[in-house]
Amino acid sequence: MKKETAIFGAGCFWCVEGVYNLLQGVESAVSGYAGGDTENPTYEEVCTGETNHAEVVKIDYDAEVISFEELLEAFWAVHDPTSLNRQGEDVGTQYRSVVYYLDENQKEKTIQAIAKLNESGYYDKEIVTEITAFDTFYPAEEYHQGYYNINPNKPYCSSVVGPKIQKFREKFKNKLK
Repeated sequence: MKKETAIFGAGCFWCVEGVYNLLQGVESAVSGYAGGDTENPTYEEVCTGETNHAEVVKIDYDAEVISFEELLEAFWAVHDPTSLNRQGEDVGTQYRSVVYYLDENQKEKTIQAIAKLNESGYYDKEIVTEITAFDTFYPAEEYHQGYYNINPNKPYCSSVVGPKIQKFREKFKNKLK
């Protein structure tokens, strides 16, 4: 096993965590916060938009089973990377599209993927995803971990998270656990 880590922000972390935990090679996907100014922020603090944190998911994976590029492919599929500081009805800097790179290799692969997507015309607008050096990850409160699996019938989960996960399952069926 070749354990590596990736950290992505793609809107609400419940959606992001839910899809990454489905992929072969992903050992864990943990909801949390990164990129801000407040030490050990709470969900309530991050929701104000004043801490500068993004809702993110820290993904530990086996690079012999799934590559960083494949994780990026899932990242582009699970959100709209052309939408600045929002995903759907979730609005604020905490919902920004961001890749926190852990090394120059991740940074370069992300830059290349964005250039390729922009050149392809796949999206109507330019990608606004931030590419930022990783600093600190703070795990979100325990009740956020595995939130969708525990609460599939809550309104947000059934109307937003569930449909995203179903669409993801169809697109990535050959890469699911």
